[in-house]
Parts: sequence; C-alpha cells; structure tokens
Amino acid sequence: MQDKGQNQQESDLPPKLAKPAQRALAQAGYSRLEQLTQVTEAEIKQLHGIGPNALDQLRRALTAKGLSFADEK
Repeated sequence: MQDKGQNQQESDLPPKLAKPAQRALAQAGYSRLEQLTQVTEAEIKQLHGIGPNALDQLRRALTAKGLSFADEK
C-alpha cells in the first residue's frame, strides 16, 4: 500500500486518464504536469495511446494549475 501513496505523490497526472495514455506518458518519461510544459501538444499527440480525450484531459489539468503545453515553434 505504501507504493501506491508514493506513486500518487510522484504523479499529478489526471487520475481518470485512460490506461493506454498513462502508459504512453510513463514510457516517454512523463509523470508530472510540469514536465508537459516542456513539450508541445503536437509532440504529446504523437505518443501511441494519446487520443483526443486524453489530450483534452491533460490540457484541462494543465490549465487548472496555470500551466500549458510549450508553444508550437
């Protein structure tokens, strides 16, 4: 049970994010919303397992914390 608590502290990604999206982000090394501010929405969309719903959830979670994806260049 301790591990579960540690994972929740380490990750602040939306809890209702679909499992394929969670796996895609984890495999790419993303576990915190702050990390997503370093990449563009287009880059995240390229990950296998990230669909429109997951992208929307991530966008809303970032906005709720006053954050956003990196600007497209």
